[in-house]
Amino acid sequence: MHMLFDCFFFLRSATGLFAITFLTACAGPGLHTPAATEWMPRPLSSVGAVILKAPVLSFTDTGLSVSDGVTHNGLWAVDSPGIDWEFSLDQGATWTRGIGSSFEVTGDGAKMIWVRARDDAGNKSEIVRVNCVLDTTPPAALGVAGQTEGVTHSLKLSGIEPGARWEYSLDEQRSWSTGQCSALGILGNSLSRIWLRQLDLAGNASGVQAFDLKDQNQAHEASSNPLQPSILTPGLQTYLIHGVLVRGDADYVRWDIAKGHKVQSVKLVQYETQDGIAFYALQRNTVFDAGMDVSRMLVHGGMGPSDLGRNVLANTPRSQLGEGAMTLRIQQTGPLPTQYAIEVIMAPAD
Repeated sequence: MHMLFDCFFFLRSATGLFAITFLTACAGPGLHTPAATEWMPRPLSSVGAVILKAPVLSFTDTGLSVSDGVTHNGLWAVDSPGIDWEFSLDQGATWTRGIGSSFEVTGDGAKMIWVRARDDAGNKSEIVRVNCVLDTTPPAALGVAGQTEGVTHSLKLSGIEPGARWEYSLDEQRSWSTGQCSALGILGNSLSRIWLRQLDLAGNASGVQAFDLKDQNQAHEASSNPLQPSILTPGLQTYLIHGVLVRGDADYVRWDIAKGHKVQSVKLVQYETQDGIAFYALQRNTVFDAGMDVSRMLVHGGMGPSDLGRNVLANTPRSQLGEGAMTLRIQQTGPLPTQYAIEVIMAPAD
């Protein structure tokens, strides 16, 4: 949130005492950076007039950015110890006496807020000026169209507001993950349904939609043959691979990274079993023929509840994340069935 503060210096001239005012921009309370200067000589009412200390304003900048001034929370805190204060929402045409240490702005739209300290003797501080945009209106629900391409079921999303993001939930809306671009590719046979919504710039959430993933036309059990992995349909940026593992039944899934793109992250986003950990590995190849030779694997290791949300490619050299094929192997070495979901995110190369 950028704030404009009205500050001043005094200069004495042959005709009397003047205050020279300039504007500074503030990225938040106490964080001032220079801005365009506006010089306005103003005669004071009398030499020695009391200038009160200006209040300090703060608010909660909600939404996808905490510094853009777009918020769904209209409550402003005023720090003016021991001094009364007042605020104006019409550029000083009218003023409202402040009560306590906060006031609330209502009504969606751009706001220009002026605040100053004052006392009963008519002394005032310089005016603190801030701007924000209040948005309390939730966006419309996403439009979703499903189609099956090969063994991948794709959900094509529409109606995403400019600057908004879309999210999905696999646990009945208890937690949400952020998707990329405007489609979700899904391959697997364990998830029963998925929830979708969008968040606008101010952080307002749309209505949610649930989609059944148990339809036979959508479910696909990942290949157990390392030389014939299931292949994700190319051209999307967000994928979900899901399935059920038991001892001796590994899943093999391949994706192809297009020219000018990279795989940004591979994360475990669901893991349900009494067996604490499964084994995963990634190989840069159209098949998984590394066997147990870890020197031929890009990354490998255990994957369990403590790994939820961890990008297993976080420490991989960028040169290994670009154009070409990548094959995933995941298996459970324990005897109990394990339900898992892995998110794969593609992105344009840097």
